[in-house]
This record gives sequence, structure tokens and C-alpha cells, in this order.
Amino acid sequence: MLTELFTPSVQHALDLVGIFVFAISGALLAVRKNFDVFGIAVLAEVTALGGGLFRDVMIGAIPPAAFTDLGYFITPLFAAGLVFFLHPHVERIQVGVNVFDAAGLGLFCVTGTVKAYEYGLGLTASAALGLATAVGGGVLRDVLANEVPSLLRWDRDLYAVPAIVGATMVVLCIRFDALNALTSGLAVIAAFVLRLLALRFHWRAPRAYNRSSARAEEGSAAT
Repeated sequence: MLTELFTPSVQHALDLVGIFVFAISGALLAVRKNFDVFGIAVLAEVTALGGGLFRDVMIGAIPPAAFTDLGYFITPLFAAGLVFFLHPHVERIQVGVNVFDAAGLGLFCVTGTVKAYEYGLGLTASAALGLATAVGGGVLRDVLANEVPSLLRWDRDLYAVPAIVGATMVVLCIRFDALNALTSGLAVIAAFVLRLLALRFHWRAPRAYNRSSARAEEGSAAT
């Protein structure tokens, strides 16, 4: 099904761009955490490939694509080297990195969902693995860096929600036999634009209803 949406060469090129940008974000966090060169490389690899590895293992696509295509493995190392030597300059173009990161998020949530469905999963499970493909590397990055994963923090702009929207659009198109290059592209664009809007307007998911009152009641009960 993926080959019907994108030619293999286009798919490969898009994957490498997404992997590169995700690797940049992992390497930048490693620099902020004062990791050495090995730590920078590890965090770049994990961020770039973690989501896809998790998906491939779950659906039985063994060995995972990250280990059968040398380009997938080398690209994060190139990004790590770039950040190692030029991280002050990379930090200054963070806005551009965020734009490409949003594009990678949109692409991977769509291709991850489609690949999971190709391997026989149901629509809901396919959408869940599409989400995991898009955000899994970032979760692993934050865990290794000893931080609360960004997509679990209320003070971070929406990240998982745009991926959920893109994956949901894909499974709905599959359900109604409407998945093609146009509709899959629209799903990518929807996730991409939603993420950019979240960054621009600082959209965040709501916290628990009446959270302050609940805390006050808990405190009074303890006394």
C-alpha cells in the first residue's frame, strides 16, 4: 500500500529527511544535558529510529528497516556530528528545525499507520502504532535524558494530538476505501499544520478538571 502512495525513492528520501530532523532534536538535547560525543550519537539514533523500531518489532517486520538500510543508521550519526561541532548555530535556527520536525511528525504518523495496517493490524491498533512511530523516539530520548517525556507534560505545546489526528484520518480513509496519494498527503498536511499552529499559539491539552480545588481538599483531609 505504501508503494501505491509514494514511489520507493520518494518514500526513502522523505524518511531520511524526517530521521535527520528527529536526530537533530535528540542531539541538541544531549548537548544541553552536557553529554559526551557518544551520548550525543546515542540520543540522536534513539530519537530518529526509536519509533520505527518499536513499530517494526510490534508488527513482526524483522529485521527492522533501521537495520536493513544503512542510510537510516548513518543519517542520525551525520546529524549528531553536525550538532557536535555547530550546535550554537543549529540552536539559532530552532524555528526551522521545528518546522521540519512537524513535517516529520506528519509523515511518520501516516506511514506508520499504513505499514501497521499492511501487516494485518486492525484500524485502531494501526492508528496507535502510527502515533508510536511519530512520537516514540522522542519519548525514549526524554527517558534516556532523565526528563519527563514532553508529550506527557502540560506545559508543552501539543505534539501527540497532531499525530493522532493524522493517524485517525488515515484509518478513516482506509475504512471507507478512500486512501490514496491525495488523502494520505492531506493527512500529513493536517498533522503538520496542527503542530505548527500549536507551536505558534502555544496550544496545550487541558489538565484535570477543577485540579486546584481537588488539591486543596486533599491537603485539608491530610491535616
